Amino acid sequence: MEWTGARYADCPTVQVRTWVAAPPERVWPLVSDVALMPALSGELQAVEWLDGASGPAVGARFVGHNRHDALGEWSAPAQVVECGAPRVFGWAVGDPSEPGATWRFTLEPADGGTALTEWVRLGPGRSGLSLAIERMPEKEQKIVFVRLREFEAGMTTTLAAIKERAEGSD
Repeated sequence: MEWTGARYADCPTVQVRTWVAAPPERVWPLVSDVALMPALSGELQAVEWLDGASGPAVGARFVGHNRHDALGEWSAPAQVVECGAPRVFGWAVGDPSEPGATWRFTLEPADGGTALTEWVRLGPGRSGLSLAIERMPEKEQKIVFVRLREFEAGMTTTLAAIKERAEGSD
């Protein structure tokens, strides 16, 4: 796990890596299937493609429906901003030119399998976290730190589930 940044305006990031005993071509369909992600996530509850899209392509839009014990329930639109099979899949939450968060999976051939990385950057656009920070500006660094740790834990769980599925699909 690696993370950077302490304040929201710094666009802090966190990433988690794992090695998968399967080639990128087997891992790719799992990371690029946004409809599969709710089965691998505790926070993301459902995903729907928008505007007639039915799969990953740069510019395709979808909406994610989320639930968090402290933050409640919300839905957020997203747009695919990177889609290079079988190496990279990324999306921006909210306005792609000023996203509330940007997510990315990177797949690299390594040691007969795949080095799989999941990465997220908060901001620079507003998000639900912005509201929490505005209510308690003196706690901004703690709020950002806690959210990055939650993302780290969720990403670790997601990568473990992808690894299990990819390695089990022989």
